[in-house]
Formats: sequence, C-alpha cells, structure tokens
Amino acid sequence: MAGNTVVNAVLASLCLFSGASAWPFKTRQTALTLDNVQEQALANAYKVLDGTLADGLTRSTGCSKDTVAVRKEFGDLTKDERKEYTRAVKCILEKPSKLPAGKYPGAKSRYDDFVVVHMNMTPSVHATANFMHWHRYYIWAYETALRTECDYKGWQPYWNWAKYADLVNSPIFNGDEWSMGGNGDPIGAHAGTYIGSQMLPGGPGGGCVTKGPFANLTIHLGPLMPTMDPKLGIKSNPRTDGFGDNPRCLRRDVSNFFTASYMRPQDLLDQITAAPTIGKFQDSLQDAGAKKPALHVGGHFSIWGDPGGDVYVSPAEPTFWLHHGQLDRHWWMWANYQEKELKSRTSMYEGGTNWMNPNSAKGKPTDNQWLDVVAPAGKNGLPSNQFFSTTAGPFCYVYA
Repeated sequence: MAGNTVVNAVLASLCLFSGASAWPFKTRQTALTLDNVQEQALANAYKVLDGTLADGLTRSTGCSKDTVAVRKEFGDLTKDERKEYTRAVKCILEKPSKLPAGKYPGAKSRYDDFVVVHMNMTPSVHATANFMHWHRYYIWAYETALRTECDYKGWQPYWNWAKYADLVNSPIFNGDEWSMGGNGDPIGAHAGTYIGSQMLPGGPGGGCVTKGPFANLTIHLGPLMPTMDPKLGIKSNPRTDGFGDNPRCLRRDVSNFFTASYMRPQDLLDQITAAPTIGKFQDSLQDAGAKKPALHVGGHFSIWGDPGGDVYVSPAEPTFWLHHGQLDRHWWMWANYQEKELKSRTSMYEGGTNWMNPNSAKGKPTDNQWLDVVAPAGKNGLPSNQFFSTTAGPFCYVYA
C-alpha cells in the first residue's frame, strides 16, 4: 500500500505540471505586443493573397505574394535606399507644376501640385468617413509620381511613431546626408501652442532647416492655418486662400514631447485594440480626448514648424509622407491582425463628408474621391471602396 501511495503522489504531481486538458489550470497566454500585431497583420495579408483567407474583396491576378510591394520603415532602409528616396523627392520638387497657369501662383513645382490638392481637399478628408481612405489614395499617388516621373525604384517608406523616443536624433531628423534633413536651427525660447487641451511647448528648433538633403528648401504656399509663435514673423500669404506665392524657408521644431510619453509601443497598441469599428478607430486617431493627444496629431506636431504644423499646407513638409505612411500602416495593422475580424474590418466605412459641418451627409463606400492633376493616369475619381485594402483596387503593397 505504501508503494501505491508513492506512485499515486508522483502521478498527481505530474498531472499538476502537465498540459492535460482535464486538469483545471489554464496555460498562460503570451501578452499581445505591437510587434505581434505587425507580424499577424503581415501573415494574414499574405494568406489573403494566396487565397487561404478571404476578405470579401475582388482582386486582379496582378497582385500576388510574388509581386506585392513591401513598404519599409525609413530607418530600416539602407543608406543607399534612403539617399535614393530623398533624391527622388528633390527631383519632384524641381519638376514644373501641371496646374493651370495663374490659378495657383504659389504652385511652383510638381511637388506643389500635391500640396494644392491637399489644401483644396482638407475639409472633406479630415474627420470624415474617407479620412483614412483618401490619404491612402493620396500617398499611393505620390509614390507613383516618384516612380514614374523621377525614376524611383523603391516604395514609399514610413516613420514608425513608436520607434524613436529620441526623435530629434533619429535617422529621420539627425541632419546627415541619409536623413530627411535636420531639425530647424535653434532660435531660443519661443511660445508653444495648444492642441486641444494639451499644451505643446516650444521645441529645441524652430528656425530654418539648414542641414541635410532638404537644407534651405523654399516653401511657397500658405500658411493658411499657422501654429507657430507669431513673434517669429513668418510672412502671411498674399492671398486669403493661401495659394499665393509666399517664398520662405522650411522651418521645423522637432521635439521628443510626444514620442517619449504618448507615442510609445503600448500607446499604439492600446489605440489599435480599443477600437472595434473604423469609426472609433479613426476618431480616436484624430481626437483622443482630454487625457492624452491623438496619434495623428502627435505625429504632425512632433515635426511641427512651418508648414508642418498647418493642417492645410502640411504636405509641403517632406516628412509628411513618412508620417502618413505610418498612419496607413497603423490602419492596415488594425484591419488585418485578427483573422476573425479581417473581413468585416476591411469594408467598414463610417462618418460624415465635411469636417466643417458635423451634420453633413454620411459617407458611402461608393463616393468618388478626387486627386485632380496628381492622380495616376486614368485613376482620378475612384470610389472609396477601391481603397479598402492595400492589396485590392489599384494597390498592391504590404508593410514590413
């Protein structure tokens, strides 16, 4: 009997530590991280492409795992790749505008065409149903222009908001030849600005950008909704609509205010996991409430400056495209990372049609979106439902 007692005790102890389903202890689950979300979103995107997971959309045979483009984080590009990207941006800054002569006097370049389109579209593409969708379309058009008009062989990079707590000294803004240029020159103490109830203090820059690939860049359009200290004396535009020619330097006031405290990996993860619908997702991206700043706003105002802090003219800041590339990636992760939610999230579309009118008509997935002269050939006026997925409609890309 004593031997049986010992055997029974050993068996009981083995059961205690085994994974037997009959035993009433749950296996510890690994906590979800932002990296997990990225990995799962990419894996699921590839499953959609190979036909083992359905998102409910129709695809052309031209987009597959073998042909899909992979957009990468700017700091993950090689130095040669970063330099090639800034070369292409400088190329499009030097190409002539395609807008009607005289209608927009401040549009001096092909790059400025993109700025004018954003200025015209701002009321209908912010805080509306197509906020995410139109900007996805817009970034793709810019990427296409770099590739078709400036012989760029790569894809649009993004800035992972959570990657650089010290954004000022990051590969994006450190001012070396492989960066997107330096911070604005330091100008000493200067006033900050309120973003909702959040006070953003003046940063360590504020002056003209004089280092890196975009040193001494001239801005022509705007300002239309300036946010920098009026004592800096930034010239007003000669036209009330901001389309006049107003030559001045590119200013930045890059700081770590948001990246160190409000745009950490957990902050991004919390925003993704707290939003069950596209309406809640994009609303909280644009307005997080009184407790903390929204991620979209934090990204723009981590760069700040002129024109970076002007909602209308912000695309005139060359890093706008990295910031909005991340915004698109953030949406892509939210839509794709859960297999069981992927199909429903892909086609969600909620919100109004005019930022300035809270009672504006509700947006419909069939509403046409417009890019005017910056649209790729034959691709202007596409409906929003063409922008539901990065691997359907006119698109064929994922994020790594």
